[in-house]
Amino acid sequence: MKTRIGILGLGGVGGYFGGLLAKAYQDSEEIEIVFIARGETLRVVAESGLKIITKESETVVFPKVVSNDPELIGKLDYLICATKTYDIEESLLALKKCITKNTVILPLYNGVDAPERISALFPDNEVLEGCVYIFSMIVSPGVVQNVGSLQRLLFGSYSVSVSKMKALQTIFKNALIDSHLVENIEDAVWEKFVFISVLASATCYLDYNIGQILENREARNIYVSLMNEITMIAAVKGLNLPDDIIMQTILKLEKTPPDTTSSMHRDLLAGRNIELASLTQFVVDEGLKYEVETPTYQLVLDKLSNLMN
Repeated sequence: MKTRIGILGLGGVGGYFGGLLAKAYQDSEEIEIVFIARGETLRVVAESGLKIITKESETVVFPKVVSNDPELIGKLDYLICATKTYDIEESLLALKKCITKNTVILPLYNGVDAPERISALFPDNEVLEGCVYIFSMIVSPGVVQNVGSLQRLLFGSYSVSVSKMKALQTIFKNALIDSHLVENIEDAVWEKFVFISVLASATCYLDYNIGQILENREARNIYVSLMNEITMIAAVKGLNLPDDIIMQTILKLEKTPPDTTSSMHRDLLAGRNIELASLTQFVVDEGLKYEVETPTYQLVLDKLSNLMN
């Protein structure tokens, strides 16, 4: 029996990690990688393959299947989800025929609310928690560029069978993916969420890239205020984050190319829909729920809500 893995979304995350999987298992009899795409991305990848550009190389990969038709996609053993958070419900419900009761779903979205939302749609399925550290973007449909030096994937679960998680970890490792099966996955996902939520909120509010935030004292103060608010919520929720998480996060930024910005900021500049609900509003809502004040997040939410209306 073949293990069939679907990659939903071929952006910076799905395109990069899906590309490594497709390259590794191109000739495999045991593992089949299926790209799930639509529109121009589907057309380009079907005709010319998916191109992945890194600092060292350019690679073109061809999956066994690339489609948005559930009949062609077929039943999946694993589904790796990497669309935008505002597409979760619509994109997954469109694949209902491909998701059996045995399909294990791995969300690699920005934000921390995806597993709960997916379980509401598919209550009988095993849903992992996961996150990635990567600076990667779509250059054009079917072309993904990785601009950073970190490409790490973390996943785990308190309820999914260990054998299924270890099987997936082996598949990742054999594809040379820097993946880690993490015991305390909720802490790891929130640690990433702190990084991505603050960066997305700050870059969009200030209209600055990472270098500008680090160079400007006022911008850096706003960044640190956002960090203080979200880490306070994490502490009240009982999550175990590093004591020096603010300093760790700033060090991560300093290692990133200074002209890099968040994907939410890129979407805002391009006039596209943005993940405001999952990355900024969610923190304000959690603050209200746990009685933690979030005045800086509220400032960001108010400004960006007005921009989007």
